[in-house]
Amino acid sequence: MSKSPNAAELFAETYGRAPHAVFSAPGRVNLIGEHTDYNDGFVLPFALPHRVAVAIDGRDDGVLAATTLGDDGQLHAAREAPVEEIAPGSHKGWAAFHAGVAWALHQAGYSIGGADLLIVGEVPTGAGLSSSHALQCAVALALLDQAGYAPGEAGSPNLAQVARLVQISENDFVGAPTGLLDQTASLCCVEAHVLFHDVRSGASEQVPFDPRGSGLELVAIDTRAKHSHSESGYGDRRNGCERAAELLSVEALRDVSIEELPAALDKLPEELRPLVRHVVTENDRVLRTVELLRADKYAEVGPLLDASHASLRDDYRVSCTELDLAADAAKSAGALGARMIGGGFGGSAIALINSSERAAVERAVLRAFAEQNLAEPRIFTAIPSAGAGRDR
Repeated sequence: MSKSPNAAELFAETYGRAPHAVFSAPGRVNLIGEHTDYNDGFVLPFALPHRVAVAIDGRDDGVLAATTLGDDGQLHAAREAPVEEIAPGSHKGWAAFHAGVAWALHQAGYSIGGADLLIVGEVPTGAGLSSSHALQCAVALALLDQAGYAPGEAGSPNLAQVARLVQISENDFVGAPTGLLDQTASLCCVEAHVLFHDVRSGASEQVPFDPRGSGLELVAIDTRAKHSHSESGYGDRRNGCERAAELLSVEALRDVSIEELPAALDKLPEELRPLVRHVVTENDRVLRTVELLRADKYAEVGPLLDASHASLRDDYRVSCTELDLAADAAKSAGALGARMIGGGFGGSAIALINSSERAAVERAVLRAFAEQNLAEPRIFTAIPSAGAGRDR
């Protein structure tokens, strides 16, 4: 479900010539494993069919130009700048995402030249579905291809290295202290699977994921409560985790096992204990979920989703009224499990449901939001889809 034909057409209309190529990258849903990535832990995402497409063609003057189709249906142009002059602070707002990727690639020694970009997306922005990383991953692949690099070939970065470069652009250019979950998911996921990824080692396993074969489905609930990693308490949580690891004399909280958790908590100040408790128990929930999926025990994943939400709400304190309402309403209508996803402070939730109860769950969620005079949420079935790649 790519926007690439539209991206190519808009590129031609905007720049007066056909693009060299179109790349697209998907948003993601993380089945379980939240705030574990920057603690060297385990994650379990899958790609959505919703994508961001980037049409590209080179320029011979070394200048990077970009135009995007906004949510208002209008084309918006970013400030043009020579790639060699792009630096943190030079671009703001949406323009920081593509410019930051160009900067990170240039800083890493990749000889990317000037280019015209046309960006079209269908991943809802601010919904916790990683629209920004989808954009950055598509831009990274497009710029690398335009410059003659092919990920995985000699002299080119592999996909894991591309993910790291996108993370650098997000952390050091955009100013959001995100981990590696979203970039890795957008670049590496495959259709009909979840990606079991060990952030520390880089090891990944594609685990088959087809709840529909068991009469179930996973629905995503975009609460329309906007969130932003760079404007929330995301960085505060990350700093707290790093401080806790230092006090426990471990490289990262990943090194604290579920069995060691009680003793570890006794060594920490009260304000850090909830953060550590969430990360350690969430890593354990990822491992248990993978075991259940391997055994085709989809329904038994539900209680782990519930436990994840409770931990994110009570210990990590990144939920909000809309996310709690979405999870609670879905559960009240028969969902097997539900939880918030993403960094928190807004965005989306997921619910594992019997397909026969889809209509009842949707009615319950819509009714709950209407009763609280909240914006009507967007509800859709989250289908594991293909990762980033070239569309034309």
